[in-house]
Amino acid sequence: MFQATTTVRVRYSETDQMGVVYHGNYAAFFEIGRTDALREMNLSYKQFEEEGVMMPVLDLSMNFHKSAYYDDLLIIKTSIHAMPSIRTRFDYEIYNQNNELITTGHVTLVSVNTMTRKPCKSPTVLLQKLQPYFK
Repeated sequence: MFQATTTVRVRYSETDQMGVVYHGNYAAFFEIGRTDALREMNLSYKQFEEEGVMMPVLDLSMNFHKSAYYDDLLIIKTSIHAMPSIRTRFDYEIYNQNNELITTGHVTLVSVNTMTRKPCKSPTVLLQKLQPYFK
């Protein structure tokens, strides 16, 4: 299993009138976690696209356990529990600064050839970086 952790501070613009994080912002928090996890492996979507692979979202699921509020420090734990093939699933746990579980969820990306727009194997550089975590 591969796991990475990143933090983000809740900005005022991400909350509603009650100071609670608007539910739609959690997809962006998941993306922050995913992008930082890739960076931790010295990877980026730009590299995948240069390899001829796009990775659009196939599905997104979220479960809300507690509210997050303006100025909370959120800890985003991003995990990959299985070696990707055509699909890559990222699982998330988001905690507040008091280590209380706020949100869980997952996002599945599908690898698509940039020219044909048809599903293809996950980017080679991603598979190479993840291989040691799944031996």
